[in-house]
Amino acid sequence: MKTKQKKKREELKEKREKMGYTQEEMAKKLGYSSKSGYNMLENGNVSLSLDKAKILSELLSIPLNELK
Repeated sequence: MKTKQKKKREELKEKREKMGYTQEEMAKKLGYSSKSGYNMLENGNVSLSLDKAKILSELLSIPLNELK
């Protein structure tokens, strides 16, 4: 059974792909120096800051409270 956090990260990837963004594009928009920073976020290896959550919410049309 998947954890709630893992399921949310998978949904984040699906939404990103549906919107046509690459990990590299997302990394740039979120201020990461390379796509590996975003990859770590998408894989749940780093926490999502409020500032980055706000940007993701806007870019991917995801309600902010769903990014917790």
